Amino acid sequence: MRGAVCCSNTIESISEWVPALYRSLLKKNTISEIDIVSVVFSVTDDLNVLNPATALRKASFAENVPLFACAEPKIAGALPSVIRILLTFYGLHVPLPVYLNGAEILRPDQFLPVSGSANL
Repeated sequence: MRGAVCCSNTIESISEWVPALYRSLLKKNTISEIDIVSVVFSVTDDLNVLNPATALRKASFAENVPLFACAEPKIAGALPSVIRILLTFYGLHVPLPVYLNGAEILRPDQFLPVSGSANL
């Protein structure tokens, strides 16, 4: 399953938002850590004060789960200050993504209202 979060380039922000994203993914998809195979993070180059894997471990999550972090490719016009997550798990349902703190703009098909539609 996938998700993303926008963070400030501070230890506090990354330490707050990475575990929040992880918890939200587990809760929304009704899975436990025992079902997780691995977690891969990608990080935009403007976030360089803390590895998201370290933030997750310091929050006492994923203690027995392989974690990996890599640099997001530099793409002109891409949203800055984003940490993306790819979480592989054992399960039978279609995974539901989670995008937080401004990262919802990355998936307008799922998180932003469609122009011209009525909210009933």
